[in-house]
Amino acid sequence: MKVILLADVKGTGKQGDIVEVSDGFARNMLFKKKLAKQATSEEVNSLNIKKQAEEFHRREEISRLTALSKELNGKEVTCLAKCGETGKIFGSVTSENVSAALKNIGYDIDKKKIVFDNVKQLGDYDVEIKLLSGVPCKIKLHVVKA
Repeated sequence: MKVILLADVKGTGKQGDIVEVSDGFARNMLFKKKLAKQATSEEVNSLNIKKQAEEFHRREEISRLTALSKELNGKEVTCLAKCGETGKIFGSVTSENVSAALKNIGYDIDKKKIVFDNVKQLGDYDVEIKLLSGVPCKIKLHVVKA
């Protein structure tokens, strides 16, 4: 019997797979636990349409993030920090501060996507932003006295 898996089933397949299983296994295990439904032609067509829509949205998101990465690459951002006379910052400049500075110039980037060590001195730093794996994006961070 052909079934469409509604959840991952160990030894059988992953969610969304169309697999051939024995009638007893389908009726006694998969259908009772609502792990699968019978693969009728209507169900298979709706599954294919759903997969095509997901693929389309994934490609759209990748193209949007690639364009954002190209736009952000090379931008310069300034963070103000209170510091002592030697240039040592009280506290540190974190990815949250960089995210807020990017928001001020019109880019809403999650702080978890910003990769760099906390800064404890005034100066210029290179900051990497991981929007997509394999798409490099670096900005220049200027930490100046407030």
